[in-house]
Amino acid sequence: MTPGISAQEYHERRAALAESMTEGSIAVLHAASLQYKSGAVFHPYRQESNFLYLTGWNEENSVAVIEKTGPNVGDYYLRMFVQPKDPREEQWSGYRNGVQAAEDVFNADEAHPFSSLESMLPRILESATLIYTDAQALKSSTDNWLHKWFSGRDSKVSQTPLYPVMNKLRAIKSPAEVANMRKAGQISGRAITEAMKRPWTKEKDLHAFLDYQFIINGCDGPAYIPVIAGGDRGNCIHYTVNNSTFNENEFILIDAGGEYGTYITDVSRTWPASGKFSPAQRDLYEAVLKVQRTSVSLCRADANMSLDDIHGVTVRGLVNELRKIGFNVDMGSISQLFPHHVGHYIGLDVHDCPGFSRREKLQRGHCITIEPGVYVPDDEKWPSHFRGMGVRIEDSVCVDDQAPYILSTEAVKEVSDIEALRS
Repeated sequence: MTPGISAQEYHERRAALAESMTEGSIAVLHAASLQYKSGAVFHPYRQESNFLYLTGWNEENSVAVIEKTGPNVGDYYLRMFVQPKDPREEQWSGYRNGVQAAEDVFNADEAHPFSSLESMLPRILESATLIYTDAQALKSSTDNWLHKWFSGRDSKVSQTPLYPVMNKLRAIKSPAEVANMRKAGQISGRAITEAMKRPWTKEKDLHAFLDYQFIINGCDGPAYIPVIAGGDRGNCIHYTVNNSTFNENEFILIDAGGEYGTYITDVSRTWPASGKFSPAQRDLYEAVLKVQRTSVSLCRADANMSLDDIHGVTVRGLVNELRKIGFNVDMGSISQLFPHHVGHYIGLDVHDCPGFSRREKLQRGHCITIEPGVYVPDDEKWPSHFRGMGVRIEDSVCVDDQAPYILSTEAVKEVSDIEALRS
């Protein structure tokens, strides 16, 4: 079960999907397949996000069929096809919910064994006016029948992708979703601040410390493989090898966050390995921090801005601040120092609602990251005392009407606060 998300909320999500569908249409959703690392060694199971969002069901070999049955909110019919209870299989692979639980606990109107899907689904879809599904994108062998059936059938009924409809529903977070993300942000922020208090020699030790702190303080685990980078390795945006050592005169850059109730937080912080900023470190860090503060302040509905609009403000701000500390940089060359976007949507996924436009005006309930960064390569065109430094400062933020709601505020970021942790 997903902490904080009630059965009523799952019903309301399905009702909202049905309301967004055309009359007489049916949506078909597939569970994720178990992913294997090598041979019989598998990764921890992670449900497909849209399937999880609508059902709360966290098992593989499952399909949900949602039929719009009328014009009113709540007019839908949920069928689920799931793995039945099987003592022999469960002895090896763990307990299953079973078919009856799909009805009794997860509120399906009908539930059937997954093995009956192939015979029943074609009959269910005969009456549909339109089918919403992303099954054409399936590639795994365990979903092969569903993929082939939707990709190769002689269709009398039109099909349309489901994910654009789901993106619109998922982009605005409910109070329960925000509460889960705030919990993840609070635990993550405290873990990162705790890490700043200690001297570190090895990247892998800091990596292990953060993972451990997330878990023992209440998170399900890390939300993603973190970036734990010392020195110029911080200039690699997605450096995740995390197997080198820190030097006292370098920055530590981390991008890490925990997950709570299947919702994530995404935080980046940069601090001197020594605990004390050198003059050059302070200048570069405060330039990025000033811009980050400004960009976070725009995460409110009454600002009438999109993520792309905030990115433009961020870019102009970095150009201005870097010029003040000696960089010969302009709007044409800033992308060499700041090559990524200022933010992305967050929620069930680190990059939530893939394909949802960054040009949409931010509304209350949108949850995003704000993460300006400056990554200075060893290049003569940039001031020598900044070369090799990478600085990224990122918070998870929920948009409210008149002010941003920072989900990761426990992760300190002021220079004086960072230095005080070691004093």
